[in-house]
Amino acid sequence: MTDEIKNTLAVIPHHPGCYQFLDENGTVIYVGKAKNLKKRVTSYFSKYHEHPKTRILVRKIQQIKYIVVNSEEDTFLLENNLIKQLKPRYNVMLKDDKSYPFIVVKNEYFPRVYKTRTIVKDGSRYFGPYTSVQSVNALLEIFRRVYKIRTCQLNLTPENIAAGKFKVCLEYHIKRCEGPCEGLQLLEDYNKNIEEIIEILKGNVSIIEKQIHEKMQFLADQLRFEEAHRLKEKLLLIQNFREKSQVVSNINYNLDIFSIEEDDNSAYINYLHVVNGAITQAYTFEYKKKLDESPEELLGMGIVEMRQRFGSEMKEIIVPFIPDLKLPEVEFTVPQRGEKRTLLSLSEKNVKQYKIDKLKKAEMLNPEQRTTRILKGVQTDLQLKEIPWHIECFDNSNIQGTNPVAACVVFKKAKPSKKDYRHYNVKSVVGPDDFASMREIVERRYSRLLNEGASLPQLIIIDGGKGQLHAAVESLQKIGLYGKIAVIGIAKRLEEIYFPEDPVPLYIDKNSETLKLIQQARNEAHRFGITFHRQKRSKSQTTSELDQVKGIGPETKKRLLIHFNSVKRIKEASKGEIISLIGKSKGEIIWKWIHG
Repeated sequence: MTDEIKNTLAVIPHHPGCYQFLDENGTVIYVGKAKNLKKRVTSYFSKYHEHPKTRILVRKIQQIKYIVVNSEEDTFLLENNLIKQLKPRYNVMLKDDKSYPFIVVKNEYFPRVYKTRTIVKDGSRYFGPYTSVQSVNALLEIFRRVYKIRTCQLNLTPENIAAGKFKVCLEYHIKRCEGPCEGLQLLEDYNKNIEEIIEILKGNVSIIEKQIHEKMQFLADQLRFEEAHRLKEKLLLIQNFREKSQVVSNINYNLDIFSIEEDDNSAYINYLHVVNGAITQAYTFEYKKKLDESPEELLGMGIVEMRQRFGSEMKEIIVPFIPDLKLPEVEFTVPQRGEKRTLLSLSEKNVKQYKIDKLKKAEMLNPEQRTTRILKGVQTDLQLKEIPWHIECFDNSNIQGTNPVAACVVFKKAKPSKKDYRHYNVKSVVGPDDFASMREIVERRYSRLLNEGASLPQLIIIDGGKGQLHAAVESLQKIGLYGKIAVIGIAKRLEEIYFPEDPVPLYIDKNSETLKLIQQARNEAHRFGITFHRQKRSKSQTTSELDQVKGIGPETKKRLLIHFNSVKRIKEASKGEIISLIGKSKGEIIWKWIHG
C-alpha cells in the first residue's frame, strides 16, 4: 500500500458516494459505489480476497478518487454514468450499448409520425426507445391503415395549403391519406387522430377502444350507419393489433419487471415494461462479469441502466429478490402467487431462453465449447478430481447362463470412439454370475492397458447396481488402480448412481446433460454387448454333429445339410445315396461316422 493510499484512507469520509481506483498510469481501472465510503474503500486493503481478480485489482491500485453525494440513491445513478463514460477494465460491462429507435410525433402542422434514432429538442414528442425495429414498423403500419396519417415531408403550413402549392399523391388515390396538402382534411380532424395515436403509444389501447365504441354507438343511434361502419372497421383493426400485442393481464398494471440468470462469466437480465396490463417494452441484455459481483448488485445495476435508457418512472418493480438498490418512491415486490407472479414467470422464461440461445450460438461456432461444458458438468455432478475426457462403460450379457460375454465401450470427449470398443468372452465363469463376470472383464481390460502403457480413462461406468460396482472395485484394487480412476454404477430401475463405499445413491436430474451422457454410454454398451451375444448364440445354433467328423469340410457339410435338410435324415440315408452326393472317400467317412 502506497503512502498516497494510506493518506487517502485516513481522510475519506463516512458518507455515501462513488470511488475510483487508478493504476500507475493514472487510468481509472474500477468505479464503485458505497453507502459509507470509508468502510467500503478501506475493506479492499484490510482483508484477504478469495476472488483472484479482486486481489489483482488491489495490487494495481496506486491512487484513489471519490465523489460524495447527498443520498444512497444518487450513488447508483452516478456509478452507472461513470462506468459508461470511463469504461474501467474491472467493472461489469454492458455488452449491448447500441442506440434504439423511437417513434416521434413531429411538432408541426399536420404532424408526421415516423421512426427515428435521433432526438431533436424542438417540441416533438418521442416514444420509446423500442428494442425491436419490427415492432416499430408494425405500429407505424397500423397508424397508417387506421388513421391515414400523411407520410410525405411537405411543409404543410396554412399559407402553403391556401396558396395551392401542393397536389395530392398516390397515397390519396389508394385511400391511405385524406389529402391535407390540398385542404381536403381539416387540421382539427387530423389532430384528433394524432391524439388517439399518442394514447396508443402510451399503452392506453383500451381507452381508445372504449371511446371509438361509444362514438360508434352514438352514430348508430343517429342512424348514421355509414360513419358508424367506418368506425367499426377502425375498431376491428385496433382490436386486432391489441390481440397480437403481448397482453399479459386483464388488470391494468403499470410496473417494471426484472429477472436475472447467471453463469460463470456473465449475468443476463430481462426487462419487461407493462402499461395498463400490456407489455410495451421487452428486452434482455448481458453483463460481462469482472470481479465477484453478487446477484443483488448485478440486478441493481441492470435496473438503473434500463430505467434510465427507456425513461421508465414506474413506482413498482417486480423482482425475484430484493436488489442492492434504493430508488426514491419506488417499491420492490417479490410476488409468490397471482397475476404478478405470472408476469415475473414470463420474464424468467425470457431470460432463460436468451441464455440458452446464446449458449447454443456459441457452441455452433465452437463445438469444443459444448463438449467442455458437458464434461465439466459431469465433473461437478459426480465430484470428480478431473474432467472425464475419456470414459469407459461395461455391460455383461448372458441368457440363462449361456454364452456369457461382456462389452466395453469407450467415449472420448463425450463422443463414442467405436474403434476402441471391445468384446469379451467370459472365460472363468460358469453359469449366470454377473458379479464374477464383471470382476474378470474389468481385471482383463485394465491389466492389458497397464501392460501396453495405454492411456487410462478418468471415469469407469458399470451397468448395474451395488453388486456389479463392488465386483469392479475388487478388480481395480487387485491391479492397483482403485482410487486412481473414478468408478460409478448406474442401476436401471430408477437411474440411481452408486459410488464405492457409499450406500446412499445419487439421483441426478432426469433432464441433466450428465445423466444423458451416462445413459448414452450405458445404452451403447448394452447394444454392443447384445449384438455380440446374438452373434455367438446364432453361431452356436448353426453348428451340428457334423462338425465332429474329421475329414469333412464346410462345403461338404453344407451340401449334405442342403440335400437332406437335417442330420437325422443323413443318418437314415443309404450308403449309395451319400456316396453319390459327396463322392466315395468322403461318403465312406460319413458312413463310418454314422455306424461308428
